[in-house]
Amino acid sequence: MGNFLVWVVWIVAAFACLGSGAAVVSFTNPFYSALALIGNLGSLAVLYLLLSAEFVAAAQVLVYAGAVMVMFLFVIAYLGRDADAPWAGGPSWQALGAVAAAGALMVEIVVVIGLKASGRLTEAPYVGAGFGSPYEIGKLFLTDHLLAFEITSIVLLAAAVGGVVLGTQARDPEPDHPSNSLLQGDVPLR
Repeated sequence: MGNFLVWVVWIVAAFACLGSGAAVVSFTNPFYSALALIGNLGSLAVLYLLLSAEFVAAAQVLVYAGAVMVMFLFVIAYLGRDADAPWAGGPSWQALGAVAAAGALMVEIVVVIGLKASGRLTEAPYVGAGFGSPYEIGKLFLTDHLLAFEITSIVLLAAAVGGVVLGTQARDPEPDHPSNSLLQGDVPLR
């Protein structure tokens, strides 16, 4: 009965992950897309729990679904209505690239499922006792994957600064408008 329950939770989390991922890219309102991304990150945390990676699941919820998504929501709220309708001009090369990448990922999933069904993937990998522990994850982050870890932090910092810059540019007053002369210290003529 326990194994059946694990499969049910896995299937529900997998479909929730796929559904919320599709919702992220299909919603036109960026606020709803960000909320769908929170659902996606939560379902990924459930999948991590099923893989016995409790620390990664907790970090997923606290860091990404918590802190990073709050930052995204603040940027979206700061930009306001100017952040709406990113697809107004039709599909771009980025959208076509995303569809191609999704297709390649789907082909890879089908190939792996086919290999598993045919019995070619019967050898189980070795998983050590410390798998998923904070020590092992920290060791990997600060030794083997230090460059990727630092690049990720720089990209997140650039995203935060870019959001603030875009938000301040969107809120700059028009220089030609008569009411803005008061903001610049000019005395109106009567």
